[in-house]
Amino acid sequence: MLERTSDLHDDKAATGTAMMPSAASAAAGMPLDLAAPADIATNRKNMALLVQLRWIAVIGQIATIGFVQFWMGVALPLLPLAAVISGLVALNVVSLLWLRYRADINNRELLVALALDVAALTALLYLSGGATNPFTSLYLLQVTLGAVLLDAPSTWSLVALVCMNFAWLTSYYRPLELPQQGFADAFNLYIAGTFIGLVLDAVLLVVFMTRINRNLRDRDLRLAALRQHAAEQDHIVRIGLLASGAAHELGTPLASLSVIVGDWRRMPALASDPELSQDLGEMEISVQRCKSIVTGILLSAGEARGEGSSQTTVAAFLTALVEEWRTTRPSATLYFRNAFGADLAIVSDIALKQAIFNVLDNAAEVSRDWIELTAERNADRLVLSVTDRGPGFSREMLAHIGKPYQSTKGSPGSGLGLFLVVNVVRKLGGVVTARNRPDIGAAVRLELPLSTLAIGDHLDG
Repeated sequence: MLERTSDLHDDKAATGTAMMPSAASAAAGMPLDLAAPADIATNRKNMALLVQLRWIAVIGQIATIGFVQFWMGVALPLLPLAAVISGLVALNVVSLLWLRYRADINNRELLVALALDVAALTALLYLSGGATNPFTSLYLLQVTLGAVLLDAPSTWSLVALVCMNFAWLTSYYRPLELPQQGFADAFNLYIAGTFIGLVLDAVLLVVFMTRINRNLRDRDLRLAALRQHAAEQDHIVRIGLLASGAAHELGTPLASLSVIVGDWRRMPALASDPELSQDLGEMEISVQRCKSIVTGILLSAGEARGEGSSQTTVAAFLTALVEEWRTTRPSATLYFRNAFGADLAIVSDIALKQAIFNVLDNAAEVSRDWIELTAERNADRLVLSVTDRGPGFSREMLAHIGKPYQSTKGSPGSGLGLFLVVNVVRKLGGVVTARNRPDIGAAVRLELPLSTLAIGDHLDG
């Protein structure tokens, strides 16, 4: 399987593309807003970080008030300060409930959360010396968080709010009455407080900015994956259109060939020659196979999943699939092992059938003497494994499983087969993995949720 990591038959690649109309119509007719889901998830994580920061602030405020009141002997308005801290606790409880039941978090809501934090800090500073309080440096923490979490207009709004609050605190505040004994040098006390505030700012900024940047990196990775997925869907749409057009164009010449070969087989001069008669028979089988492929493309193009499908079971679907594949590939030896267990009613999916055909064809290219298809059930998933005794995958091919045009053959247009298989299985909610076997050969594993194949409430068998 070295060469055929994604080099399945070109006719099957085209057919597999046409078997994915639901993906094609989604990509072609419904524009995707890629940024919105990733931004919402990131905003939820950042709001959770703000809640954590608020809990740290509450604990720090309680410790600071206790230290100043009882160790330094500075008289503080404990009841008003306790009211502000209680408000922060209530805000955090509401925020946690809101995060649990709220599906999306937007920029405006992050701005409101930061503005409430600024208001709480202003109230605490008003009650403890106003602008003379060295902990006014904590305003910079709110501004920095806003610059990272918010858009430009919201960030400048937060900056304006902080500046107005600080300006207001220069004139309106409740002054602190320091005890005369032990605190004669108020300036040194202010410097010590400023140092503590700076350390708090630095530590909290490093901790939370690191986590926020990680959230943003995760968002960028999700956006990149969504863009890649959209590009692949667009690629599949274009391949499907080409396949459908080619099928229409091939229909007439294939019909003509079928008629001509049939006439040749009935000619006495040719029918009397055993070798020619055998060759004509093989030609007729090949033409009929091509006509069947073209018909499948035309029937599947533009067709939503479920239309044209029929009710069956897992065992019947796989048994019929194996028999059909054996009939059309008599030179290959395929062993089928059904370890699924209790049978389950499903809808026969044409796209899934073609994907399995593609993988089997791929294995037959390098291991005609021995191919094994195994069907198993893992909880609520159907697991199909195709193994062979070929040379296996190259390391480079294993690293690019499911990517288009990953081929070592070098022929134009090759390398689409496994790409289409991966997208078919992914559209059904499953995953495709490939590996080299320890002794010889390789294995391709298709895992599909039974919920996408089962009929009604028959999932439990």
